[in-house]
Amino acid sequence: MRSLERHRDVAAYALGVLDEAEAFRFEDHLMECPSCAAQVTEFGPTARQMMLYRRATPRTVHPFAGPGPRLLDRLLGEVAARRRAARRRLMFALAASVVVALAGPAIAMMAGGDEGDDPVRVTATDEKSGVWAEVTVEDAAWGSQIELKVKDGAGPRPCRLVAIGHDGSEQTVTSWNVPLHDARPNTMHGGAAWHPEEIARYELRTSSGEHLVTLEND
Repeated sequence: MRSLERHRDVAAYALGVLDEAEAFRFEDHLMECPSCAAQVTEFGPTARQMMLYRRATPRTVHPFAGPGPRLLDRLLGEVAARRRAARRRLMFALAASVVVALAGPAIAMMAGGDEGDDPVRVTATDEKSGVWAEVTVEDAAWGSQIELKVKDGAGPRPCRLVAIGHDGSEQTVTSWNVPLHDARPNTMHGGAAWHPEEIARYELRTSSGEHLVTLEND
């Protein structure tokens, strides 16, 4: 029974109307009761407002009179209502997050459907130069977005990737410097003003024009 009374001492403790012995015992109870500790924290603003009101209002009751059971019940009810409202807001936020998470893949699929066909990947190795290259092309509203991977152990030398249209015209997609004696694949990104179907092939060349490898855009 006394344990239940300890729970009812939250408001009285926050208002500072417990005597020293009762306050000491209630603080021991707080160490073992997270619920009461949380209520004391939440009740703080209300307690401060009431203390300010008491200072500003002439006393019409005995100065050592404490709040009655009805006042404590009302204050505890107010704290409980605030906790229920906070839990409802949390549940609404979690529900909204779940809806967004579930809808995300569908939204992504709808958004991705307007970007065009799947990326096209072409690879080739030139027997003479020994250069291996892989081009991945993705259609974009402005033309083609292109990723290039190259294995070239004959560096250092500056190189470039050229896109060649069906009419024989050319556009430089990207350029780079091959590291010295580095046979690991290097990745570069670039773009062309043509769409993928307008490109006949790709050629890797040195900056001086030496042909390294050709990738046919089938």
